[in-house]
Amino acid sequence: MLKEQMVVKNSTGLHARPVTTLVKLAGRYQSSIELVYNDKAIKLKSMMGLLGAGVKGGATVEIICDGEDEQAAMDEIRELFATGFGE
Repeated sequence: MLKEQMVVKNSTGLHARPVTTLVKLAGRYQSSIELVYNDKAIKLKSMMGLLGAGVKGGATVEIICDGEDEQAAMDEIRELFATGFGE
């Protein structure tokens, strides 16, 4: 199991476009992937859960990956957060 803190760099937070990108990315991996925000764990494969979390720009979230391809998943998620989802 891997856990890592990440900052949402884009000013608009996790709105529809970045959430769609995260859900598609998570769907490519066998690992269980969760985002923890305000002490609430949300499956990264749940678009409605992620949108409903209301993660704002500048917020710190924790990503948890658990499974056989956890390292590859974490690396790709880290890159998305580092680049502000291309926004």
